[in-house]
Amino acid sequence: MSDWADRRKRAIEAHAAELRRRQAADSEQAAAMLVEFVREARARGLPSVPLVARSHNGRHRYRTGLRGWYLRPDGGVAVDEEGRFYLLSVPASLRALLTGARIEPSRPQLVLGEGGRDGERITLRAQLDSMLAGPSG
Repeated sequence: MSDWADRRKRAIEAHAAELRRRQAADSEQAAAMLVEFVREARARGLPSVPLVARSHNGRHRYRTGLRGWYLRPDGGVAVDEEGRFYLLSVPASLRALLTGARIEPSRPQLVLGEGGRDGERITLRAQLDSMLAGPSG
């Protein structure tokens, strides 16, 4: 039984390592897309805006000190002027209401809205292309 358990443990570890490798590769690809988007957005004169974070419960909005572009209409994810990816949802905080929220960049994703409701999932490439195409599409 121990031999079976060891093989199973090694298989699980190998699967987890492969998953981490694929996620890292996807994140690198997404990061390159974001840097290119920022370069193209600037070249086209697409203005950046102050980025605002929302509390997890949606009741509060917090200044972040960041400027960039929202990647989703709900304002939940954004790219800053340096091409860094942000999830703009934070715990509710009285201090953040007064001083602003401090948000760290997250690993960018190739698919926005993964695991969300129907119609909320879109590839990063499609979203960036749509933003660069403008309102007339």
